[in-house]
This record gives sequence, C-alpha cells and structure tokens, in this order.
Amino acid sequence: MPKPSSRHRAAPTLQQQLPELREGQSVELLQELHILTREGKLNQDTRRKLKQVYHLVQFIEPLLQQVLDERGDVTLADHGAGKSYLGFILYDLFFKAKSTGWVYGVEARSELVEKSVALAQRLGFQRMKFLATTVQQAMDHPDLPPQIDVVTALHACDTATDDAIAFGLARQARFMVLVPCCQAEVASVMRQHKALNLSRTPLAELWRHPLHTREFGSQITNVLRCLQLEAQGYEVTVTELVGWEHSMKNELIVARRRPSPQAALQARAGERLRALLDECGLQPLAGRFRA
Repeated sequence: MPKPSSRHRAAPTLQQQLPELREGQSVELLQELHILTREGKLNQDTRRKLKQVYHLVQFIEPLLQQVLDERGDVTLADHGAGKSYLGFILYDLFFKAKSTGWVYGVEARSELVEKSVALAQRLGFQRMKFLATTVQQAMDHPDLPPQIDVVTALHACDTATDDAIAFGLARQARFMVLVPCCQAEVASVMRQHKALNLSRTPLAELWRHPLHTREFGSQITNVLRCLQLEAQGYEVTVTELVGWEHSMKNELIVARRRPSPQAALQARAGERLRALLDECGLQPLAGRFRA
C-alpha cells in the first residue's frame, strides 16, 4: 500500500517538540517569552535558551525549598535579569503554587523592566517585582527586603557577576547561583602590565599572546570569584551548565554559605586569593576581589 502523504500526518504535539517540557509549565508564559509561537509551535531559536534555564532551575529549586522549609519564606534576587526568563520560569514552576516567597528582578534597562512588569500583571504573578536599577544601586534600594536568601545571575555581562557577588555578600545570602559571562576587566589589567610580568615570572607566558590574555583572563576571573566566596564563608562547587554545543559561557558556580564559620578554611582561601593576585600582577583589583 502507498504510504500516506506527509501533508496528512498529524502535527507533532508540544511534548513531542519539546520533550524536556516541565509538567505544569504555563504555555501562555512560553508564548509571552516567545519560546513558543502564538500557534503553540516551538521557536527553535530560543529552544537552547529554555534548555539552559531549565537546567539551571534544577539546581535552584532544591535551594529554594531548603530555605522555605527552614524559615517558612524565601526571597530570590535575579541580577542582570534581562527579559527575566529565569525569574518567570522559576515563579511559574516553584513559587506560583505556594502562598509565600518573592522573586525580584534587577535590570538596568528600564524598557525591559517595563515589559516584565506588564507580563507579570497579565499572568497574575503577584509576588514578582522588577527594579530598573544597577546591581550597585540595588545594594541600598528601598524596594528590596533586607533579607535575600538566593542570589542568581545568568550571563550577567562583564563585572555584573562581581556586583551580584558583592550584593549577595552584603545581604549574607544563603545561596548564590552564577553563570558568568564575559569579563574584560582582569584581561585589561593583564595587558597593561604584561611586559613587567614577563620579566618577573615565566607564568606570564600563560597570557603573553592576545588570545591567551582574553581566555586566561576569563578563567582566572572565575577562580578569583570562587576564592573570594570561600574566604567569605561559602562552600563553592563549579560545574558545567549544559553541553558546550549550546553555549561557550557554560560555567556554573554554586555557593552555599556555611552554617558556622570555618576560620582556617576562610583564612587559607584569603591567602591564596592574595597570592594569586600578586602572582598574576593583578594587585590593582585587590579591592574588587577582597577576602
């Protein structure tokens, strides 16, 4: 018998198009975020973004639940929120079914904040708040509560990840979940002092060539961030977020504040942080990466 014409085949369901779709996920939200078209078809250009966010949500949900179980409430601040993909999906999958808990989106671009505010109102996400401010200004923002339990930063560009860490340290956040993006500040300092460092240490060969300066600068930035967090009393784990085929900015840093100070561990991390700054000629950045 002849095979049925392809034009008569049933269109694939959303679950077939997107097998990783979470149970209870709002289709309306995915349409509003342009992950799905108005006809309910998958937008392939944003599928990779959704996969990254879903994978990150798997790390964050247990942390939120831990705080909620311990104190009956939980607050999350998402820095460099952009269009707030992460905040909206976290609210939809975790916060929406609960009677407590807040999500705060911090984003400097006011036009994105206005769109997020309007979307939250349309969806009835009443415990979401969006602030058109920089991370530095968020330190003392009157619309942010004094206690922030979880700080997130997904691909916050340049030094915005460092600002998110500073915010988390100032608020003594229980957890920080960071996916760093580009950071040019460390590489810039390395370029300025390259000749001096080449005469001082053979390790400067690691960043002698411009390409290596950029790549090593990015790598050492995240190492310094981890040491800073450890020196401030956090336990740090570093892993991949998703496969490298989805994003080159793929490093996931999860920091958990230890329940009690570990003076020896913190002192050792601080010593290593200062030694690394000295070895790489990064003393001008001691104020940013301070123990």
